[in-house]
Amino acid sequence: MPTYDIGLEHVSLAFATKTIFTDVTQGVFEGDRIGIVGRNGDGKSTLLHLFRGTQEPDSGRVTKRGGLTFGMLDQRDPLDDDATIREAALEGRADYEWASDNASREIVEALLGGMSLDAKVGSLSGGQRRRADLARLLLKDWDILALDEPTNHLDVVTIHWLAEHLKNRWSKGQGALLLVTHDRWFLDEVCESMWEVHDGVIEPFEGGYSAYMLQRVERDRQADVRETKRRNLARKELAWLSRGARARSTKQKFHVKAARELIADVPPMRNTLELKQMATSRLGKQVVDLVDVTQIFEKTAIDIDPDAAALADSASRVDVVDSMYAEPQLHGSVEVAVTDMTDPRLVDAGVPEAVAAAEEARVKAEREGAGASSSDDDRAVRRMNTGGETIGVDTAAEATSAARKVTVSGREILDDVTWLIGPGDRFGIVGANGAGKSTLLKLIDGTLTPTVGRVNIGKTVKFAVLSQRLDELEKLGKYKIKEVLSRYKPSYIVDGKEVTPGQLMERLGFESAQLMTPIRDLSGGQKRRMQLLLILLDEPNVLIMDEPGNDLDTDMLAVMEDLLDTWPGTLIVVSHDRYLLERVTDQQFALIGGKVRHLPGGVQDYLDMVEDLKNGKGLPADEPGFAGTGGRSGRAGKGGSSAATAVTATAVAGDGGSSTSSSATSGAQEAPAAPKLTGKAFHDASKRVNAIERKLAKLEEQKKDLEERMAAHDPSDYEGLNKLNGQLKAVADESDELTMEWMDLSEQLGQ
Repeated sequence: MPTYDIGLEHVSLAFATKTIFTDVTQGVFEGDRIGIVGRNGDGKSTLLHLFRGTQEPDSGRVTKRGGLTFGMLDQRDPLDDDATIREAALEGRADYEWASDNASREIVEALLGGMSLDAKVGSLSGGQRRRADLARLLLKDWDILALDEPTNHLDVVTIHWLAEHLKNRWSKGQGALLLVTHDRWFLDEVCESMWEVHDGVIEPFEGGYSAYMLQRVERDRQADVRETKRRNLARKELAWLSRGARARSTKQKFHVKAARELIADVPPMRNTLELKQMATSRLGKQVVDLVDVTQIFEKTAIDIDPDAAALADSASRVDVVDSMYAEPQLHGSVEVAVTDMTDPRLVDAGVPEAVAAAEEARVKAEREGAGASSSDDDRAVRRMNTGGETIGVDTAAEATSAARKVTVSGREILDDVTWLIGPGDRFGIVGANGAGKSTLLKLIDGTLTPTVGRVNIGKTVKFAVLSQRLDELEKLGKYKIKEVLSRYKPSYIVDGKEVTPGQLMERLGFESAQLMTPIRDLSGGQKRRMQLLLILLDEPNVLIMDEPGNDLDTDMLAVMEDLLDTWPGTLIVVSHDRYLLERVTDQQFALIGGKVRHLPGGVQDYLDMVEDLKNGKGLPADEPGFAGTGGRSGRAGKGGSSAATAVTATAVAGDGGSSTSSSATSGAQEAPAAPKLTGKAFHDASKRVNAIERKLAKLEEQKKDLEERMAAHDPSDYEGLNKLNGQLKAVADESDELTMEWMDLSEQLGQ
């Protein structure tokens, strides 16, 4: 038997209702970098506690080399609520002690940047406590470092930094890392081997997450297991890993030829053309248009960044740590013409006088029996059910009719943004914590009124929002799953097949025996899946998802992604999980510097922007137009003539430095509906539609051929891969243009 630095010898462990390990022998050697995956509840965190000694096995023993130090980041931190951040995270180190060493200074600035070292731990948000505990752990030297979900509450930039830190923390062959996370990009980037915890055993695999997926599919194929559904999901995910251009541009940890053989009969992830056609038939051409939108929050408003707001309320701003990277924060002012101080633009911007007036009006309405529901609740209900609204006003018309002008000054989240979201668009949004991603989502679904500009929502739009909170589900806590599902239709069409709500529930990892389980008794991950199920059963056509991967294991993430692949609507996703974001969306955007910037190269483009900012370079110029799926997305030229307006915004750099001015002008005029064609025009358009369909079929064959050539190409030949990728992009662009033309002509033909 090998001599491990730390290991399990014939360990068995069972809890009241579940067996976790059965006669397991496994261990860690110096130099190991191990990722641990498995379903929620199968024992990943328990395994780390066995190694740490905080969980005793029922039988067998845990061995440990003499003098070995073991540090663990638990999902529940041990920090003292009454201690300051300096005492808890820095363990009393003076500034010169941690700032004089490059390694410790980088850790502190990356994880504690923007936080006051005098703040009490008890006053911190969950995300800030997590960062403080991670900083405490990384500032010490450990022989073995165990991290349980370290990427929770971290933004994309910090996750990227943490991956680099862990790769370079020890010299080759020294130290050891145990990593439990659902972030598949992180696993692939950091780990050199994998353990899958399942059915009471620990099964080892060589290589990172990509290699693990290959070996798992091969294992299932050779064993001819009965888990057909699980196997197919794994093969589909391996197909995306093998075919995706962005995945191939990173280091490969599995043999491409072997992967191609395993995925030869796996169809593409999504039939984009078919989904777009279905989405257009459900939604029409207009979905959501943000036109000349500027969003400012008054200095007194606290919903810009809850983490920052909580810290500001609870601690002195003395001794604030400089951030390793601070995104540019805009501060500006706009003049808004209003006839009433309860104007929602002022209320949503947090103008104190307007907030007070709105509260007074609400109390008065309650007193007079006009209804006790708040305007926020009314608006939320309206958003979930109907479209056909314009949120905000035309500033040109406003300036001539309003009686009073009010100046709104403070943090500027969006600066004169025009962003058009069309039917079938699948957009991912990335940005730093506090950048305003949640604010952007509220503007899109109409629950927030822009300070300047307007949001046009299509008449047929029906929103659904998968938020980070589970408030809606908590209201159903006393009901059993079966009772909740009985409120919905008896059957639905999913991927061309008729399924019941119960079958959809099983597809999301529930068992039929759980139908009698009350909602309140579900685990965090189960509640998250139930939340998604109920949203899909409501049959929305625009789905907004804010961090959908929270509380889900890698298998359940794959199930959710597979379900979304066939969902025929518009999808907007905010996530720090770059794997998930690029997997379920077709285009990605970054909210940075007050603009929504297109990322044609995916999340890596955003990280490159951040690196440029760190090195003193500015952000790239905001492009006046970029191609969106179907041609409707991106900044559009303003239709109609420019009109005088009473709105002027001043954007000031976060350090009080340079400032620039911008004016919000009148919004785009609505284009008249295209007339239906008749006679010769109808005949010509029909011929053109048929020609486009033939061309699209040829382009699809070209795309498939290019994908196969790229999959077979030497992964180390970056120049060759880039050339093939350029050809693939050209084919995709041509296909997008033809698709848009096909949609326009089909509408004119009445198809």
